[in-house]
Amino acid sequence: MLIALSLITGKAGAQVHGSADTVKVYAWVTPEGDTIGMSYLPSVEVLGRMNSKWRNYWADWTRLRNAVYVTYPYAKAAGRVMNEINAKLVNVTDKKQRKAIIHSREKELKKEFTDKLTNLSVYQGKVLMKLIYRETGSNCYEIIDEYKGFITAAFWQTVAVLFGSNLKQSYDRSGRDADMERIVKDVEKMYGFKG
Repeated sequence: MLIALSLITGKAGAQVHGSADTVKVYAWVTPEGDTIGMSYLPSVEVLGRMNSKWRNYWADWTRLRNAVYVTYPYAKAAGRVMNEINAKLVNVTDKKQRKAIIHSREKELKKEFTDKLTNLSVYQGKVLMKLIYRETGSNCYEIIDEYKGFITAAFWQTVAVLFGSNLKQSYDRSGRDADMERIVKDVEKMYGFKG
């Protein structure tokens, strides 16, 4: 009876064995009349050593996060530019006219992005290719093949393979690229991008 009375009034005291401190227990009554006990306990600090498996996981995750933070704005720009180019090419059947449209946009892009993209590491380039696939639905090989032709796409695929990469890589949001997808969601919130 005493406990019920003290919960209704909002406070109950309890002595902690082996300590001079008193833990106060508070109660909250919901609008429906239910009583929910609540208490504030002192903080506890737990220290432990991270094993090499987790240390390696977090090092890889941090590297991936940094690469996504650097490359995601470029992938968004690539998706936007491809949509613009595709919109201009919709009713154009003349090959010369198509090349002229692609070439004019290519000059602008080179001027804007060449210096920035040449400073990327090989790893960041791999991440960028995956993010471009995420944004456009096409891998880099298909994009180059569509805009520049098969020979150019084959040449750049060979270069990519020499550097241990692949232009034909895809993006799997819920599978092997799940960590990247979580990081992308954070970057979208940070930069205010629409997903």
